[in-house]
Amino acid sequence: MTDTKNHTASASTSLQGRVVKPTTAQELREAVELALDYRGDVTLTLTSGETIEGYLFNREGGGVDPWVEVFPVGDPLSRRIPYSAIETIAFTGEDTADGKSWEAWVSKKESERRAEAKRIEEDARNRGLL
Repeated sequence: MTDTKNHTASASTSLQGRVVKPTTAQELREAVELALDYRGDVTLTLTSGETIEGYLFNREGGGVDPWVEVFPVGDPLSRRIPYSAIETIAFTGEDTADGKSWEAWVSKKESERRAEAKRIEEDARNRGLL
């Protein structure tokens, strides 16, 4: 599988910016799974030369005719594309989950809780309850 990315000095593990050109059916299945988990738009280049940018939200990877479903940008209807028509998958949209780890969420919530507790304490003091 050809996998290119404009590598920068970032600790990010995001797929954003990667372009995957699978060379086997297994590599294509793996790339589709990555695209399905990606929380941004992807651009599919088809064997016909057509490109489709959108959010990949569903797939049927087994069976005789595996396919993916994409919500193309600017189109309210989804589109079903056979695996056999996919030449490359580019992770072109912003990864909305990049840098948003569980630890960051916990830290943010703890900070919000401390701020709320301080606000409640100040309010209680102003009312003469403390």
